[in-house]
Amino acid sequence: MAYSKKILIAEDESALREVLHDRFEKSGYEVEVAKDGAEVMPMVQKIKPDIILLDLVMPKKNGFEVLAELKAHPDYKVIPVIVISNLGGDEDIKKSLTLGAVDYFVKAQHPMKEIVEKVEAILAKGV
Repeated sequence: MAYSKKILIAEDESALREVLHDRFEKSGYEVEVAKDGAEVMPMVQKIKPDIILLDLVMPKKNGFEVLAELKAHPDYKVIPVIVISNLGGDEDIKKSLTLGAVDYFVKAQHPMKEIVEKVEAILAKGV
């Protein structure tokens, strides 16, 4: 059996979380979800994902805090993180990229297909 890439989706909006989950699962990926920022690190420790899709506005711990925590951890700082957020301001984008995100998508401005293609391109590089 071939190794399946693992994706962690950290998103509090259930509709988007489900769409992303189903889309990646149908493409053959192992998909786990975190519904708030506090769930992310325990999930990362448990499943060791190959990539993380991270929302910025989440309950308990926001995406900026999660991103900073991930990038400060020696075992997890190499995991690519793509931010998917409703926040579209230059400062939010700059802060995310400075903290270590590999890309940033504003939810309303990017179709699902574009996000999926970006994730697949990043995962393909890591093989």
